[in-house]
Amino acid sequence: MSKAVFVQKGEVIDYTAASALGYLDVVPLVTRIGVALEDIPVSGIGSVAVTGVYELPAVNNAAFAVGEALYWDATNGVLTKTATDNTPAGWCVEAKALAGTVAKVKIG
Repeated sequence: MSKAVFVQKGEVIDYTAASALGYLDVVPLVTRIGVALEDIPVSGIGSVAVTGVYELPAVNNAAFAVGEALYWDATNGVLTKTATDNTPAGWCVEAKALAGTVAKVKIG
């Protein structure tokens, strides 16, 4: 029978940066986002959080309700409810008014 080997809790992963990242930059990871926990130079390895609640910039033309799926629009650097061409970010943990410019999202 095959055995698993525990590596880590998975709340923070080692990430090799394709481009330079700053502390708390959003990191699109194909099917989710992470948040850089340190400056990471190009081709450098650094820590990226893949769980937790973060306040991030958000579109100011849509209200978000608690529990709604949110997506990261890397082109504009904001959270949105639009899935098309955006990376799944997580779910909204605090209601955001239509004109609000930040939202709290549970990533992971």
